[in-house]
Formats: sequence, structure tokens, C-alpha cells
Amino acid sequence: MANATATASAAAPSSAPVGARTVSTPRRMSWSSAALFLILLFATLIWLLPFFSALLTSVRTQDEISLNGFWTIPNQITFNNFIEAWNRGRVSQYLLNSFIITLPSLVGTLFLSSLAAFALARYRFRGSTALYFMFVAGTTLPFQILLLPVFRLSSALGIYNTHWSLIAIHTAFQMGFCTFVLRNFMKTIPSEIVEAARVDGCSDFRIYWQMIMPLSLPSLAALATLEFTWIFNDYLWALILVQNDSLKPVTAGLASLQGQFTTNWPVITAGSLLAIVPTVVVFAFLQRYFIQGLTLGSNK
Repeated sequence: MANATATASAAAPSSAPVGARTVSTPRRMSWSSAALFLILLFATLIWLLPFFSALLTSVRTQDEISLNGFWTIPNQITFNNFIEAWNRGRVSQYLLNSFIITLPSLVGTLFLSSLAAFALARYRFRGSTALYFMFVAGTTLPFQILLLPVFRLSSALGIYNTHWSLIAIHTAFQMGFCTFVLRNFMKTIPSEIVEAARVDGCSDFRIYWQMIMPLSLPSLAALATLEFTWIFNDYLWALILVQNDSLKPVTAGLASLQGQFTTNWPVITAGSLLAIVPTVVVFAFLQRYFIQGLTLGSNK
């Protein structure tokens, strides 16, 4: 009798509905997690401190900064500094020059480095390893020791004080890192895909353009984000290879706004905030591919 009662109670449906969700009690944060959160929060605030300082300076007047200092609550907020930086400070022209330099350099770098990476990843020939290490060694070469040779080379080629000098130097110097990254990624693509395409009669360039490049899209997008930021924010080569103010990119152009005896800091900081907008927009649009490209191979 007792066994029958136990069997019936076990077979009886529970009072809780079938589709009901169990409510999980929230876990309490441990002391180590709380300490780690506070440390990361403090590091983030320290990291954002220059941005907050620039934002605070850009909405104030030069007279107020001269009287009260930089780290004071503004008595009056004004956005005329952005208008003055865009018009009188010629930030609009400097931004256009930056795009004229950055976009061709980016396209040329990715195209040439992808060709070199495809050859190093898919072909076996004598000296391929030495050539690969030449690309890797080029990434460790400091730019400062090449200032004079590059200056004399651009002058000898007749491209000094033109946009072409910056486009050529950025394309050449960024190829090493891009070839290194793309070659390592293309090595992970199964060789059976390439062999099947060759059996079907595809040429080498068609295999590269229609098969390898689409499969390399995450790495290309990650590199495009990094290279756009690096080339767009370059200051050293723009200072060395361009002299005319009408040809300067935004980094060198903003530096020329600083006077010899006085400097309008609100206008300069407002121009700096306008200059970071393109890189923020590029990262926002390519963020998914950028993170995907950084985590390639982590699950293998």
C-alpha cells in the first residue's frame, strides 16, 4: 500500500506549470570581483581624463581660461570654438587633406600586402622564408632613423611637398605589418579549396580575388580599422614631407594653429575633437569585423 502511494505521488504532475521559468537568485559579487571592478573603473576614468579635459576646454573662452585656469567649472558654455576651428582654423581643409592621403594609402597598402601575403602563403619558392622575415623585420625598424633618407628620396623623386610623398611612404611602411597578419591568416585557409579551384581551371589571380579575398574579409576589416587610424593620425611624416599649409593633414594643421607668443587653446582643442570624429565613425562601422579579426584562431 505504501509503495503504491509513493508510486502515485511520483507519477503525479507537479503543481508548477510546464512552461514556467525558474527565477534564479542574483549572485553576490565577491570581494575580488568588486576590487577588480573598482580598479578597472579607476583606470578607465584615468584613460578618459584627457578627453574630458579637451571637452571642458573646447566649450570655454580663452579669457576665462586665462583668469580661472583649465580645471574650473565654466561660467558660460559656448560652441563658437568649433565654428571658428572649422572656418578660420581651416579644419575642414585639413580634414579633406587627411582623407586624400589616408584613403589611397589604405587601399594601396591592403591591395599590395594581400598580394604579397597570398604569394607567401600559397607558393613554395626559394627564398620565401627570407622574404617573409624581411617583411617582419621591417615592422621593427624605427621611423626616426629613416627621416633623412626618406626626405632625400622624396626630393630626388620630385614628390616632396605633395600628397604623393605621404601616400607613398605610408603605403611602403605599412605593408610589412599587413603582409605579416594576412599571410598568417591565409595559411589557415584549407588548401583543398585552392586545389579544387585550380582543377576547375581558375587562374591564380582569380583564386586570389574571388576566393581568398572574400575569406580574408575579417582580417582585412581589422587591418583597415587599424591602418586608417594610424595613417589618419600620423604627425611625424606630415611634418617632414609637407611644407605648404594648404597640403597639410589635420594633425600637422592643428599644430600650426599654435602661435609663437599666444595660443587659443579652446579653438585648438575644438579642432582636435573634430579631427577624431572620422576615426570614431570608422571604428563604429567596422567594430564587428575588427573584434572578429582580433579573435581569429582563438577557438582552434
